[in-house]
Amino acid sequence: MKQTREFAQQLIDFCYASPTAFHAVATTRELLEKNKFVQLHETDSWKIKSGGRYYLVRNDSALVAFVAGSAPVAEQGFRIVGAHTDSPGFRIKPAPEMLTEGAYLKLNTEVYGGPILSTWFDRPLAIAGRVALKSKNPMQPQIRLLNIRRPVCIIPNIAIHMNPDANTGFTPNKQIDTLPLLGMITQKLEEKGYLGKLIASELRVKESEILDFDLFLYEHDKGCLIGTAEEFISSGRIDDLSSVHAGISAICSVSKAKATCVMACFDHEEVGSSTMQGADSQMLAEVLERIVIGLKGGRSEYFRALAASYIISADGAHAVHPNKGEKADPTSRPLINRGLVIKLSANRSYTTDAATAATFIQLCEKAGVKTQRFVNRSDMRGGSTIGPISSTHVSIRSIDIGLPMLAMHSIRELCGIEDHSAMLRVIQELYQS
Repeated sequence: MKQTREFAQQLIDFCYASPTAFHAVATTRELLEKNKFVQLHETDSWKIKSGGRYYLVRNDSALVAFVAGSAPVAEQGFRIVGAHTDSPGFRIKPAPEMLTEGAYLKLNTEVYGGPILSTWFDRPLAIAGRVALKSKNPMQPQIRLLNIRRPVCIIPNIAIHMNPDANTGFTPNKQIDTLPLLGMITQKLEEKGYLGKLIASELRVKESEILDFDLFLYEHDKGCLIGTAEEFISSGRIDDLSSVHAGISAICSVSKAKATCVMACFDHEEVGSSTMQGADSQMLAEVLERIVIGLKGGRSEYFRALAASYIISADGAHAVHPNKGEKADPTSRPLINRGLVIKLSANRSYTTDAATAATFIQLCEKAGVKTQRFVNRSDMRGGSTIGPISSTHVSIRSIDIGLPMLAMHSIRELCGIEDHSAMLRVIQELYQS
């Protein structure tokens, strides 16, 4: 139990160190390099050795780590886990400063993905992301990560006296109601370039060096263990940093695996994955083929390897809600801390089928992990994840699974400490299979 609680606390620390996809990749890189993984670059020729530990980063927000197996890759194939680094929230728009009532300085933002908007109100918010600076080579701008790790803004609610619908169906307007308050302006000219000055001060650069930025809001407060027995994890970005954390922890523990083990961390799942670093790209296919080439194989060996491979698409899964049990399927009702969830869908929004589920169930049995099932109510439309997208680019057997959670896409999500530990164990079992 102590190790389970410690691993849960590690997830909380990981999430807090990873307020954006860029920071998630940076935090992951630190873990990999501590465990002697060597970075590869897509512009270089790859020399891969059996047993070697490698990783590459694409566009600062996606990462693939792998350990080359001891057996020929064409025979044993790949053991792959896929997850994503991004989470729903708010992105700051260009020239974002907005002055209202002659004194309030707000930031113009755009909703990213599908957050539960109401959970973002009245929370201390910080700002993080990446900033592009001038460089000698225009093709390679200098990139710096930014994390203003203090409460610098807030999205204030309107008082119930002025909004009588606040508790009976109020729908926030994304352009009007969700803009964060940054401060008070004493002189009219102060609003211009306010954020640029703040960024320059934080990075200790000249404001003129700043060319552009990808900045997001995030909750300043750190996650915590909660419940009378501390059986729950309450944190932002559990979807899907919990899978990233468990998968990276598992691949760091790999030693002398026969099959080549891969951990793929994609970006932009929350907005459709259709980017060069998203699951709906050739990133995974390209990396897998380059691994085969690096191990002195060709196209034939590559396709043989795919046929012998298996992917676990690991993302959040819906637990039955304690106050809204009627929203769950009548017979498939996952509970927190009662096992990992196998996700199924008749319309194939999840990749699971009987054959891939059978493989996963046996891995779980060997790892001492229980399983549950999730299907949507037949009268409700459900979501999807990277599994079906990835399987259209690489012809590999695939399953969609997740740890059961509540408040998915809230600013604070909730999952169980036992389930996070279970995710680690079953991924370790996959990599050693």
